Amino acid sequence: MEFDGRYVIKAPRKQVWQALNDTKVLQEAIPGCERIEWVSKTELEASISVNLGIMKPTFVGDLALTNVNPAERYTLSGRGRGGILGHAHGAADIILSDHTTGTFLTFKAAGGASGQIMRLGKAIVGTSAQKVIDRFFERFAKAMGAEIMLFDENE
Repeated sequence: MEFDGRYVIKAPRKQVWQALNDTKVLQEAIPGCERIEWVSKTELEASISVNLGIMKPTFVGDLALTNVNPAERYTLSGRGRGGILGHAHGAADIILSDHTTGTFLTFKAAGGASGQIMRLGKAIVGTSAQKVIDRFFERFAKAMGAEIMLFDENE
């Protein structure tokens, strides 16, 4: 499954970068996040409760940052364990650049799941994941005190 998004955050790029690496901001922004903490300079651990409609599993996961270029980009990879429901995994490239009204953020991710989660069907999981991603960026901007909008190529 693949997901993407392009957003304009009305804040300077350095401020957006700092917020992307601030566990307090991330915990507020990630729907269902019960815990997120740095365990090294490039690794985080998190516990997230995900609403999949008929189920609400809690995933415990490990996140790693690679391809880090401060205030410009990184790749965030993760693997979550949901107990008897199976595993979820994914990687996302996050790229920041300047925009006339703030910071242009591009997000492109691919992921998947195994076990009982996939029995729910790709469509349900995919729809839920895209909604989680969209809510994340809305909540992220709010947590850092900035406005956000979907990027419109016609603006």
